[in-house]
Amino acid sequence: MNRSLSTIARSLVLLAIFSSAGVRAQTRILLDDDWKFTFGHAANASKDFNYSIATLFTKAGETDGTAIAPRFNDSTWETVQIPHDWAVRLPFVKSPNSDVMSHGYKPVGGLFPETSIGWYRKKFSIARSDSGKRFQIEFDGVYRNSMIWLNGQFVGNNLSGYIGKKFDVTDIVNFDNPNVLVVRVDATQYEGWFYEGAGIYRHVWLNRYENLHIKRGQVFVHTDGGSASGIVTIETPIENQSSASARGAVRTLIADHQGRIVARSRDEAVAAAVNKTSVALQHV
Repeated sequence: MNRSLSTIARSLVLLAIFSSAGVRAQTRILLDDDWKFTFGHAANASKDFNYSIATLFTKAGETDGTAIAPRFNDSTWETVQIPHDWAVRLPFVKSPNSDVMSHGYKPVGGLFPETSIGWYRKKFSIARSDSGKRFQIEFDGVYRNSMIWLNGQFVGNNLSGYIGKKFDVTDIVNFDNPNVLVVRVDATQYEGWFYEGAGIYRHVWLNRYENLHIKRGQVFVHTDGGSASGIVTIETPIENQSSASARGAVRTLIADHQGRIVARSRDEAVAAAVNKTSVALQHV
């Protein structure tokens, strides 16, 4: 179906993948509410919950005696909502240093070890009925150098304060007990742009999806720009993370800014081997 390029430019591409089990929905669950927060310390391990002296990476899950341990008592920590920037509430300081300027002349950086490390803890539950699905923890933005643990297991880190990152936690999540997500944020170093703040300053998500799924953020949509109207091409990567090959079909709908469907594709059959990605190519 030909659509004007100006219409497509104002449109939203909606994708769904189908299999013999039905629609393979992907769900994003916002994890912004009711985090626990407190300051650590960049120069004193005893004030940083033993982070720099505990053998956290000797064995998986060896976190006793630190704030990373799932049973750690954080009841005295402050309750905060995400997005959260701890630098905003700090007093202004006068300093010629560029790192202080980048933090809005707030006491964050190497000169201020007592207010440059932040610890966050979040508890959440996952229903037993979701067993068999896949899960990601996704951070839209943390300033800066974040280390992440879930249920005492190290998940990964993100050095950049400006680029989001997601982590597959399928093998770590609990269904019978609460899940405990812990983030240590180190803002002692700065990246040298605009006001940088400190903390988990963008949304946090729990992504729930099936083993056969569309790879988020990798769909490529392009048009034939040679005329005022053209064909819209959608390239949709389908990933199979199950233990057997899988088949499905991809359907694409194009909606305008008011949510009205202006174009739709035929179902495109797709097959993917174990731990492989196939691309569904559609023309609308």
